[in-house]
Parts: sequence; C-alpha cells; structure tokens
Amino acid sequence: MPGFEIFSDEERKEVNDVIQTGVLFRYGFDHARDGHWKAKTFEKEFSQRIGSKYCYLCSSGTAALTIALASCGIGAGDEVIVPPFTFIATIEAVLNLGAVPVFSEIDDTLCLDPYALSNAITDRTRAVLPVHMCGSMAKIDLIKNFCDKKGLKLIEDACQSIGGSFKGKSLGCFGNMGCFSFDPVKTITCGEGGAVVTDDENLYRIADSYADHGHDHIGDDRGKETHPILGSNYRISELNAAVGLAQLRKLNEILIKQKSHKRVLKEALNNCPHISFREIPDPEGDSATFLSFFLPDEQTARKAIERLNQEGVDGCFYWYDNNWHYFRQWDHLKKLSFAARPPIMLLDNPPDYAKVSLAQSDKVIGRTISMLIKLAWNNEDIELRGEKMVRVFNSL
Repeated sequence: MPGFEIFSDEERKEVNDVIQTGVLFRYGFDHARDGHWKAKTFEKEFSQRIGSKYCYLCSSGTAALTIALASCGIGAGDEVIVPPFTFIATIEAVLNLGAVPVFSEIDDTLCLDPYALSNAITDRTRAVLPVHMCGSMAKIDLIKNFCDKKGLKLIEDACQSIGGSFKGKSLGCFGNMGCFSFDPVKTITCGEGGAVVTDDENLYRIADSYADHGHDHIGDDRGKETHPILGSNYRISELNAAVGLAQLRKLNEILIKQKSHKRVLKEALNNCPHISFREIPDPEGDSATFLSFFLPDEQTARKAIERLNQEGVDGCFYWYDNNWHYFRQWDHLKKLSFAARPPIMLLDNPPDYAKVSLAQSDKVIGRTISMLIKLAWNNEDIELRGEKMVRVFNSL
C-alpha cells in the first residue's frame, strides 16, 4: 500500500489511450473515442473482481458515500449510526445530505461493535454505516443481522479495505450498497476516484442518475436523455479511470505482497511483551494494508510511538492523536464549523457532539498503533524494520 508505489507502463498506456482520442469525458463522443471506455471498463472489471452485480465509478470515496446514502433514501433529519474511528469524509457525507451522524462504540476489530448498536438506535435511525478500517473488516455478519432485524439500510464504507473479504465474500457486498475510494494513498488509486457497488438494480439506477445531474443514460444521445430525479456531479474523468483500470489489474499482485510483508513482521512481533494484535474476524480476508496492534495502555502506547520514531520506523500511526481519523480530534465537528449554515442546524434539537462520550472506543484507540505495509520493501527492509520494532518493544 498504496498503489502509487508501482506506477509503470501499464498506467501510462491506459492514459495515453485517452490522450490520443482527446475524449476525457466519461459519456458520449462514441465515434471519437476509438472504442476506449475506461470508466465503463473499470466498472465491469471491478464488479467481476468483487462479485457485485453493479458498479458505478465516481470522483472520490466521499462522492461514493454521498451517492450511496442518497440512493438509499437517506436525507434530512434521518439518523445514521457511524463509528468514531474513520476518515472524516464518512461523517461529512452524512451531514451534507442533511442527515445526522450518531456515534456508536468500536471494539477490538477497530470497527463498529455490533453489540453496542442497540444503544445508538432511536425512532429516527434509518441506516448503519460500518467502516472496514485499516484493511480488515468489521463483524459484518452480526451488523447485517442487526440491520435486517431492525429494518435499517446497511451501507458499507470499504474505502480502506479493497480486496478484503469475510468468509469468501468481498467487503462492500454485504449491505444495500458498498463504497470504495481510489485516492492517492489507497491500495489502488485513480489519483482521485471512488466506486459504489450493489446487487440491487433499482439502487444502481438511482446512483447512476444521481451522480450525473439526474441523467437516465438511456440511448446514445446525451442531449435527449431525460432526468427522473435531481442530482449532482460526482462523475469521474476518463483520465482518472484509465489510471485506476491499470491499477485494478494489479490488485492481486498488490494483495500478495501486502500479505507476505505483513506476515513476516507479525511473526517478528509475536513474542514481544506488551504486544497484542487487532482482532480480525476472518484472517484469510484481511487485505493486509496495515499491521495494527495494542499496547497495554495509553501511556505505554505513547512511549512506543515515540521510540519507534526515534528508531526511524516510519509509517506508524497513533490514531488517538490523529487529526483526521478519530473523533477525539474533530473540533470542527464538535463546534459544527461549516462554511455555510448546515441543515443539521435546522433541527429542533441539533446534536451536541462536544458532549459525546465514547469511553470504550477511547480505551481501544488509546492503546492502538498501526503500521502501514509498503509494497516497495525488499527482504532486507522488512528484516531491519522487524529488528528495530522488536528492540523498541522489548525495551518498554
């Protein structure tokens, strides 16, 4: 991780196809594009790769989340249960549709705790949005059972876990819709890009229309298309899709390397005192983008991250202090700091996120360190990294 580590002739070839035709727009210009449909080809190959019936390629993971929520009918005043450990885009997508994020605890999977969901549900809850963080998975079977029992939409944020699976089924394919990101630091990248997947034809049709100003995409004359709904613009360009297409075809190679590198490092740490590892509900389905582990407490975790930095072990993240990925540091959310007045402020009793208490999640994240797994490492790099980490943890 990430895919930009292995840019090569394959990406250049796909991009050059687009440049030579001069057609950068994903729709229309059929004769000029000389048979090159990068976005459509990506959608077809991605659906086949993960086992979904439908895929819509869009401009970002944030766009994918917005499209999925809107397609599932989530809007003004609806409550969506979300985790406090995610990239802030998950929360922004909910807010930007006028819906209300409701935080629920995570467990040792670093994802939503299915047994805590009942504490977050109200008569306004319409959806659950689990995030498969850091390459692995939530207990998605239990979360799906909860949603089915309560009649809630299940929308999976698999933006950080492309290539991951649970009991042989791809992450993103358990809910009504699944969302993926292909930004610059994801496992595969379009530069900027995202995707929505579903097995529901009606949801796909809504997503396909909503993401392109309501166009129905029927026929081969864009000017004659009708508009069944109002939408927005979340389209991807053919240039971005071209990069992603080449990257998608490397996904198996990427996963093999990630899993191999992670396995070696985890084996090196297995006998270290103080260390325990993140719970992975299905180890075979781990995409292995990160090696995440727990220290006994926050104080020890802080000592560990300091010493890892001193040893030059880069790519290690202490999420408890991270500005982007954990609720504790989201002061702009707690203050509801927007450029313009958001829909949430029109509620009779808007939530006060400054008063949200997440003791269980704080305890988990306060002890957690995650190390990203790089593709470019050679055997010597991995061996040296393992030696440094063992030295640090044995010194605590």
